[in-house]
Amino acid sequence: MMKRREFIKKSLGAVAATAIVPAFVDCKKQETTENTVPEEGEMTIRINPNTGDRVGLLGYGMMRLPVMDGSSARENKTDEIDQEKVNEQVDYALAHGVNYFDTSPAYCRGKSEESTGIALSRHKRDTYYIATKLSNFSQETWSRKESQEMFERSLKYLQTDYVDYLLLHGIGMSAGDKDAMQAFYGRYMDNGILDWLTEQKEKGRIRNLGFSYHGDIRVFDMLLQWHDEGRYHWDFAQIELNYLDWNYANEINPRNTDAVYLYEELWKRGIPSVIMEPLLGGRLARQPEGIYRKMLKMNSNLTPAQWAMRFAGTPEGVLTVLSGMTQTEHLIENVRTFSPLNALTEEEEKFLLDLAEDVYNLKAVPCTACNYCMPCPYGLNIPAVFAYYNKCLSEGLTPTSGGGADSEFKRARRQWLVGYDRAVPRMRQASHCIGCRECVSHCPQRIQIPEEMKRIDEYVEGMRIVES
Repeated sequence: MMKRREFIKKSLGAVAATAIVPAFVDCKKQETTENTVPEEGEMTIRINPNTGDRVGLLGYGMMRLPVMDGSSARENKTDEIDQEKVNEQVDYALAHGVNYFDTSPAYCRGKSEESTGIALSRHKRDTYYIATKLSNFSQETWSRKESQEMFERSLKYLQTDYVDYLLLHGIGMSAGDKDAMQAFYGRYMDNGILDWLTEQKEKGRIRNLGFSYHGDIRVFDMLLQWHDEGRYHWDFAQIELNYLDWNYANEINPRNTDAVYLYEELWKRGIPSVIMEPLLGGRLARQPEGIYRKMLKMNSNLTPAQWAMRFAGTPEGVLTVLSGMTQTEHLIENVRTFSPLNALTEEEEKFLLDLAEDVYNLKAVPCTACNYCMPCPYGLNIPAVFAYYNKCLSEGLTPTSGGGADSEFKRARRQWLVGYDRAVPRMRQASHCIGCRECVSHCPQRIQIPEEMKRIDEYVEGMRIVES
């Protein structure tokens, strides 16, 4: 298995010769695919070897679009999307070299594609790439007719007659009583949809066909075997990659696969990687004081988010790094990070991989707040419980020592419990989980949610007993 530092050596040369394209030019009809050296302040561009597409290294994930109250559509399930703000952010992105926009029929309560289409249709079609997915998770959408209609609706909402990058969404995930392999065949093979999508690609309605991977490695390996055999050709694949998941994804959850394996298998086949969760749902953007001090000592000019984004963007096989940017300041910071990319040195790469052990030892729940587990049939707010627990871990606010007579421990314990009740109403807390496991099959991270709920509840109840 190739070590990260080996292919980083390769990528340093590639990044030094990374292509740049001014905003609002035709990014699909370049006469050459040769890379050029980026100038200061310009977005690093990666070239898709299969099509010659010139893609901005920062990609826009349209999953966390802003709503009218200033939060994201993932956090606020009732408020309307702030279309004016979406338009402004898309305009800024395009003006600064971001030209890959990733959406799905499942995002933002089914409204992401429509909002994305409104924002992008105000610009020339040949200045951006649209990526969307066949998100036929529910068994009610597995029929050929339902899946075809989902694709056609995507074109309608996106106001286009072709998709640049079409993904089979979440291969490796189970569905209800179907394991991951059964779900894959039910969603894409038994109904002939994968062959139909291949036909749509031949007709020009899909320019690049790929998949996003979550879960069972057997499905990932099978699809790459089909690629090797010439049965199906994958133009790209979307994987989760960050410095924690590089070597610790399987340690955190035995059902997950380390990013080093996923990236290597794609890279050696020449399949470009699109990166999701470079910040692990924002977790890597917030670090406890001890870890943050180490980062500052290494480079006082970088934020935790910038460290993580640079890690995800450095490997040469990475086509683009997706980030869901609700707030404009996040968009601006990420644009700066990749304009141009300052690729990791060997020393920095070793620093982050060593730091990953510290982060892993926090024992946080690997939840990315995707909300696929919701709604809980018993009313729990699963992402909110995990978010509060992880936030307290990352900020060093979780009492782990002391006793009832220790005034500092008593204060910290009280603060933690009050904060928990404020963050999550009691009727929606971990104590009300009955272990029905309805949520488990929907989790892309394959978190054993009932077990984690029990662990958190036992911790909470232990503090409440001492408090009383």
